[in-house]
Amino acid sequence: MKAINPSKNQKGDDDYLDRLFSYFQSQFYEKIIQLVPIRKSVFFLKTVKNTYIVKGYHTNRRLKLQEAFTATLRKEGFNKTYQYLASPVRAQLFFEGTYFGCMEYITPDKTAFSFHTQNERQEGMALLDQFHKATASFETRYRTLLPKGNLIEKWRERFTIFSTNLPFLRYFINEPFISEMASWANWSLDGMEKNSDYFKKKPFVILHGDLAHHNFLRDEQGKLHLIDFDLISIGTPALDYLQYANRILPYIDWSFEKLKTSKQMQKYLEAEAFLYALAFPADIFREWNRMIREKTYTDDVKFRQVMDLSIGQFYTRKKFIDHLINQLN
Repeated sequence: MKAINPSKNQKGDDDYLDRLFSYFQSQFYEKIIQLVPIRKSVFFLKTVKNTYIVKGYHTNRRLKLQEAFTATLRKEGFNKTYQYLASPVRAQLFFEGTYFGCMEYITPDKTAFSFHTQNERQEGMALLDQFHKATASFETRYRTLLPKGNLIEKWRERFTIFSTNLPFLRYFINEPFISEMASWANWSLDGMEKNSDYFKKKPFVILHGDLAHHNFLRDEQGKLHLIDFDLISIGTPALDYLQYANRILPYIDWSFEKLKTSKQMQKYLEAEAFLYALAFPADIFREWNRMIREKTYTDDVKFRQVMDLSIGQFYTRKKFIDHLINQLN
């Protein structure tokens, strides 16, 4: 049985996949019948008896940190995620400079989780709350292992890169839109700086750091799981809720009133620092910076998605930010 590469775009990719398949075959106790790449360094692996997810890391330290963290999560009562498994393999998986961890496969529901409905958005926040409560009990043990969440510094850097890309961006976006986005960013960052103590507020938790819809996985029994902890850090829960708000706002037409209906979000919307941060166009800057870095602006689908985020939603976002400015000024 050969490895399967759905894209089959480059022979080099196929050769690597075939070599990796042979290596895994030598290391797993069970005979492998299928190996399919899901995304970079993540593979679906099926044996004659079981199914696994195999994920690669550049260093053994990163892999061991993920193994330890997910094990601690379960020990502290948060079992709505995967666990790493050592029993299926003969020894530590290491192939061509990459360390691989073997995870249990969570069979997904036919309908993927999304932010489209209020029930799903609320369910995602409830799961995030459970995650924070679990990690609050052991975050002190990870303080020397994880970075601190420094949102202001991270966003200043993102804005700087976006500004550096302006000569290129002007081919795609008219100047008035760019100027308005820059004014939102400056107003937001100034307000965050004035209220910077809020972002250092204890008690701390371990932050997930990547609350995109695809990191919430519903299994075939309907149970929602939180996955992919590559960006975990230490900080106040508000930082995760801020990112969650940024992710769901496009699905509620950038409505402040609809955002207020979310139970877990209400207390954060009373804080000036949080409101200033909501105005920062983090998603726009992130996607343009990534598209320019990876040169994917020739991909029509990706280009249309980023243009919709930037221009298609511009006036609904502007109305939302104007509301924040009026509330705070």
